[in-house]
Amino acid sequence: MSRINSNVPSLVAQRQLQKSQQSLRISLERLSSGLQINRGADNPAGLIVSERLRSEISVVGQAIDNSSRAINVIATTEGALNEVQTLLTDIQALVVEAANSGAFSDEEIAANQLQIDNAIDSITRIANTTTFAGRKLINGELDYVTSGVTAATLADVDILAAKFGTQSFVGVTVDVSVSAQQAQLAFSGPGLGASAVNVDVRGPDGVIALTFPASATTVEMVAAINAQVDATGVTAVVSGTAGSAGMRILSQDYGGDAFVSVSTIGTSASFALTNRAGITNSRAAGRDATASVNGISATSDGLKLSFSSSLLKLEVELNETFGNGGTGLGSSTFAVTEGGALFQLGPQVNTNLQENIGVKSMQANKLGDAITGFLSELQSGQTNELRSGNFTKASKTVQSVITEVAVLRGRLGAFERNTLQPNIRQLQITTENLISAESVIRDTDFAEETSELTRAQILVQAGNSIVAIANAQSQNVLSLLGG
Repeated sequence: MSRINSNVPSLVAQRQLQKSQQSLRISLERLSSGLQINRGADNPAGLIVSERLRSEISVVGQAIDNSSRAINVIATTEGALNEVQTLLTDIQALVVEAANSGAFSDEEIAANQLQIDNAIDSITRIANTTTFAGRKLINGELDYVTSGVTAATLADVDILAAKFGTQSFVGVTVDVSVSAQQAQLAFSGPGLGASAVNVDVRGPDGVIALTFPASATTVEMVAAINAQVDATGVTAVVSGTAGSAGMRILSQDYGGDAFVSVSTIGTSASFALTNRAGITNSRAAGRDATASVNGISATSDGLKLSFSSSLLKLEVELNETFGNGGTGLGSSTFAVTEGGALFQLGPQVNTNLQENIGVKSMQANKLGDAITGFLSELQSGQTNELRSGNFTKASKTVQSVITEVAVLRGRLGAFERNTLQPNIRQLQITTENLISAESVIRDTDFAEETSELTRAQILVQAGNSIVAIANAQSQNVLSLLGG
């Protein structure tokens, strides 16, 4: 080539040199940043995917933090409940000790009452002071609020969990189709006849032996059975009309576990009893209610109903007049309007990735129920204080409260073990996989990139040499000028 105005070989060499320098710059950038995508132009599609993966990694990490914080809340709550349980155990021991009145003076019983008062005050104080980051945990702040509960049909309602979603309330309809019943045996009366009768009266709490003289009326037999009701769990009532009055012997409790048994002892005269169906029998069992909640069958134990679904968990105790086989059978409707503790456990904010749990108040006037009694009734001046002598009622109340607190602790423990801990483990696995996928797309492969760097360095050096050679070729034209 003999033209000098256009040095095409030099232009070609410069273009190739620029490409090599660009490759060298990219390799240096990737090696220094550790990323193979530093801007959108490096890999537009890869950038979009990796940014979405980074977003998912961030929210999954936050969900793990949320679950860990929830565990801390549960641990704090359970620690306080453990102290409450310890105090309740002490109260139960003091009640049983005071019941030993034959060996205890009035002053010692008064001292026990003082300890009980202090323990109950401590339980209420723990309820009011247990907090986590300013959030009170067991004073009822995390309990659910209900509206429209009718005491004539539902004696007690305990909402364990409720998911509101986009609703402002959760409607609940309790429909009772078969009533709960006490165990019952009937004696037609009015008396025994010519012979006395020796019987064993047995119930859920124990058995006693009674002797009914031939002259005993049903009223006298009812009084004898009721005098031992705390030993048997069996009560009796007069039935029929004056002059032909019979009696009904009933278990105090309702349900299939409740029973009453009356059997004659030895060669005693016959004591004919019939069950609810009118069949002669010496033993009868109660019956559990059959009911549904929002159209789904509930588990029943006498008058108590338990219901669990993905959106609602509750326990209900039917009023005796609603579940006793009378005209009260039917439906009762109420609403859960607010409350509970909501834990965001997933990376998206929706009901499926949230869990709700309720924690009722541990204040003394809230522990217990209207049927068994409340813990506050054991304080001085109340109906079941030690000086009243109602040791049986007081003991049953404390035992019921101990069970209530233990069940709550177990429910919180199950929530932590079966919900929160598995959720953390699953999210950690998800995080590992997301980070691995994002790394494949965005991170630099140093082995590959160092090879590219070496190649680019060689090409740049070669390119510089070629540009110099191309520029030197133009000087060959001078030979034509005779230079």
